Amino acid sequence: MKSSQLIAPDRNDRRALRLVLSRLTASGVIPSVTPSLDAGIAKAGRALRAAILAEVPAYSHSGNPEVLPGFDTHLGEHLREIRRLFGGGEDGDFDFVRFQAHRRAEQRFPLDAILHAYRCGHQVLAHWLRDAAIATFSTSTDLIVSELADFAIEYTNTISTIMAAEYVSQTRTLAEAESDQRTELLNILFSGYDESDGRVQRLLKRAGYLEQRQAYCVAVAQSTNPAEMELPQRAQRIANAMLTLMAATPIRILVGFRNNVVAAVLSDQRRQSGWTTPQTNLAERLRPMLLELGTAVLVGTSTDHPSTSFLPKALHEATIALDFADVSRRVVQFSDLPIRGLMLHRGGDYVRSAAPRWIVAFMEADEKAKGSLVQTLRTLADCDLNVQQSGRQLGVHPNTIYSRLSRIKEISGLDGQRYHDLVELLLAADCWKT
Repeated sequence: MKSSQLIAPDRNDRRALRLVLSRLTASGVIPSVTPSLDAGIAKAGRALRAAILAEVPAYSHSGNPEVLPGFDTHLGEHLREIRRLFGGGEDGDFDFVRFQAHRRAEQRFPLDAILHAYRCGHQVLAHWLRDAAIATFSTSTDLIVSELADFAIEYTNTISTIMAAEYVSQTRTLAEAESDQRTELLNILFSGYDESDGRVQRLLKRAGYLEQRQAYCVAVAQSTNPAEMELPQRAQRIANAMLTLMAATPIRILVGFRNNVVAAVLSDQRRQSGWTTPQTNLAERLRPMLLELGTAVLVGTSTDHPSTSFLPKALHEATIALDFADVSRRVVQFSDLPIRGLMLHRGGDYVRSAAPRWIVAFMEADEKAKGSLVQTLRTLADCDLNVQQSGRQLGVHPNTIYSRLSRIKEISGLDGQRYHDLVELLLAADCWKT
């Protein structure tokens, strides 16, 4: 980004600095000290660099090769700006500070380290100015040194304020851009993509989603109270908690908000090479970690899949698994769902929309009988069609069982003592209730 693209800060924010510069101009310090400042500028630069690097290890420890060169450039910019001000120049817009703030935010270099560096540099700058004043004025230097100390303080305050404001602003801008990119990537992965689309291929490759031997799993989460998901901060807390849980593991996570649930793509190496044993099932490894989200969060996870092309299917699996989660079973894996449960989940709507004519009469009769008709059928199934055992389990005479079965047959035309008819009756009752 060029300096010309940066917006100047409000000049009213620097009234204290301008007031000090006015006093120094009135007393003749500006521009009288400039020859002495020029003579000591190289020494001040070395002292400034040594002091900051000794006090702020973040610069030396950074793995980014651009940090230290940028640091040296920024030191020189401050020294030249102070020299320009003491040469009689008007206070500028500090575009170089704003530019540095943007660069540091992009590099994710910590703001507190930059502000600490400014505080450390304040003492060195004050000494440089004081030495220049003593070398220039043989008498009445106490007042001048005091004014220069005030300048060093106000200058440091000004650059710190501008740096902090611009850094935070740029961080927010970058976060919004990253969020947009994350949303686009999730939409592509969850919606499916055309493998011939070069732009999509490049985006997935840059994000690392075309690597070989990866296992992919989708997890969807929501609050036990679905209405809370209408609050963005609640959804964000769940997403942040998932990110924190995965931070200490090799599992990679891409998380976002989709259809009122928090949706995450999780991936890890399936095996090191074609010759090594596959890793433990990813979905199984996720379960104990996802339980740490707390008792107020429900989660559904898909089975493992070998590539991103299966993620639309994985999202569907995870969403179904979430439907089965409740406070007693907070994390549900799709692979653990019973076949009967999946059939009811999938077919319930179809049965209700095309229900046999007898189902309404049967369910109304069951309601009048306080649920005893369906309960009898379930008990008969549990007892392998044994009427005597069913009666004992229900605490009724076997003739009562026969009477209820007769009533059911009268309504539905199905015989509860026949296996296929019993299955039909129970599936119809369960689909009607789901």
